[in-house]
Amino acid sequence: MYSLRCGKKVVTLDQARVMGIINVTPDSFFDGGKFYSRRLPNLERIQGEAQAMVDGGATFLDIGGSSSRPGAELVGASEEIERVLPVVESLAHLPVALSVDTFHAKTAKAVLEVGADVINDISGGKDPKMFETIADSDCAYVIMHMQGNPRNMQKNPTYSNVVAEVRGYLEKKVDVLERIGVCRSRLAVDPGFGFGKTFEHNIQLFKSLESFRFLGIPLLVGLSRKSFLGDIVGREVNERLQASVTAAVLAVKQGVNIVRVHDVTQTFDGLTTLNALSH
Repeated sequence: MYSLRCGKKVVTLDQARVMGIINVTPDSFFDGGKFYSRRLPNLERIQGEAQAMVDGGATFLDIGGSSSRPGAELVGASEEIERVLPVVESLAHLPVALSVDTFHAKTAKAVLEVGADVINDISGGKDPKMFETIADSDCAYVIMHMQGNPRNMQKNPTYSNVVAEVRGYLEKKVDVLERIGVCRSRLAVDPGFGFGKTFEHNIQLFKSLESFRFLGIPLLVGLSRKSFLGDIVGREVNERLQASVTAAVLAVKQGVNIVRVHDVTQTFDGLTTLNALSH
């Protein structure tokens, strides 16, 4: 049984956990602008949504201030901090682990000082100061694989063996972090569905999720509302709820420990049903 040490909090992973997504951006692919207006986070609305996610079964909340949809423009650390710092401060009292989705070490350092418990880094540590920032803290750190960056990642992603390459990349990152003093109990890995992968790459990765368990640390996936699910069912992003919940349940059956989702209550109910009917 895994557990994930997130600062002063320890999340046991005896069963799969749900991470709810809170995007504080004007341009996210699914809910862009929902919690963001006039260049500022809508804290009252965010607090209501966050409480609803906690009530719906979330163990983690993942706050993002920069869209990572394909083609998105990169946001600098200063603007990102303006967006996410007030949100972390306003949600720090909740009985969940607060995650911040960032690849800027400056943002990571700032949010850890005001109550963030997890840094979710889609770049796997491309900021040369990120690993040092993580080593100097006691937070949990999610390492994700991405080929390229959000602006170009879907232009022509290529692999000779996508499963082996993604797994090897994550294994190397874990080794580097261990060497600088970050213990494995603080780490989780994410194969990065939709981040520099074609439809076929995503399918191959999904069917091989169980093979990522050999790393011996928790596995997180973000499948919610993704375009490859839309390709499977032939539906636009706002009609992919059933596909997203089904994918989350199937991922957990393969050993995934944390699912990052937009639809917390529905996913939690799906996982609760899975747990009740398969034991």
